[in-house]
Amino acid sequence: MELITRLQQQLQGLEERSLIRRRRTVDTPCAPRLTVDGRDMLAFCSNDYLGLASHPRIVAALKEGADLYGAGSGASHLISGHSRAHAQLEERLAAFVGANLEQARALYFCTGYMANLAVLTALAAGDADTEIFSEALNHASLIDGTRLARVKTRVYPHADLAALAALLADSKAKTKIVVTDSIFSMDGDLAPLPALLALCEQYGAWLVVDDAHGFGALGDNGRGALEHFSLQSPHLVYVGTLGKSAGVGGAFVCAHEAVIETLIQKARPYIFTTAAAPALAHALLASLDIIAGEEGKQRRMHLAALVAQWNEGLQLQRWQALPSLSAIQPVIIGENADMLAVAAQLYQQGLWVGAIRPPTVPAGSARLRVTLSAGHTAQEVAQLINAVNTLERTRHEP
Repeated sequence: MELITRLQQQLQGLEERSLIRRRRTVDTPCAPRLTVDGRDMLAFCSNDYLGLASHPRIVAALKEGADLYGAGSGASHLISGHSRAHAQLEERLAAFVGANLEQARALYFCTGYMANLAVLTALAAGDADTEIFSEALNHASLIDGTRLARVKTRVYPHADLAALAALLADSKAKTKIVVTDSIFSMDGDLAPLPALLALCEQYGAWLVVDDAHGFGALGDNGRGALEHFSLQSPHLVYVGTLGKSAGVGGAFVCAHEAVIETLIQKARPYIFTTAAAPALAHALLASLDIIAGEEGKQRRMHLAALVAQWNEGLQLQRWQALPSLSAIQPVIIGENADMLAVAAQLYQQGLWVGAIRPPTVPAGSARLRVTLSAGHTAQEVAQLINAVNTLERTRHEP
């Protein structure tokens, strides 16, 4: 069949460029030590930054939530799927991050991808008098959100404040929306949020911050990038992910109550989907208790120590370790095939590290995406450091 043949040819083209992605099957709970395809592995590729995905208190809360609310919600939030667990979680989230916002209210989503689509499409609403200004290294969900918003979008170079200022000054749009990741998922660096917010306040723009990799891990109390930078403004629209540092699943948007009500009324990714299982929301209440408490603080301190250990211990001459103070520590290898070979050698040593290729990153910058977790020990991180240092010295030697 011709249609099938065309797909097979396209897949073959991906294979020839070392761009085919393959899944591995994990047989054990999310943790640094895993059984993967039947083999014991030490993993450095999850986004479980605080090591909470298998925390006994959260697991117990998930079981309790299932007993209280059942397995599923049964409908969208606006029909009959909005449970008491969802309502309690939204209240807790608004209280948790609301100090950095004005008249804060929160809205829970099934995924961070859906939350980003919802924010951008609802705020823009296809209005010709709206313009979006998107960071060049934004996550795919933000890029797709700008496309679905059906308004003029300008992309500014990574962390280039002068370029963004020029674009904002040139814009005649009544509604301006600047959107950025807080921590960039493939580079690990932080956006210059204080300066971005200053520009948004100067030009009367919204600043949408996707704090997927910061919520729980950044800030003295784990409240994320806004707490880290001590930012507070009615111009802020905050998106936090609950499947990374929080260890469970879903996401939320927190902003002025008028923004949240607009999402409820206009955001198609919220209106037209079945609500997440209430048991997940119930489990997230336990997760927030840990993040906000002394245990959360100790886990963030341990994670910071591991990041420092990694940066001090890595000694590379040919490969490039990108500067990052976050849990995301990329090592650029270069070409796709070379990077896959390095990742395979690590895997043979029992070390599972993310292998990232285009189009996720630019051509020629294929990389190992090392992610550290508070669940790792210093000895485990030392093992990976030694393996990467050794591979870089010995690979390609005659």
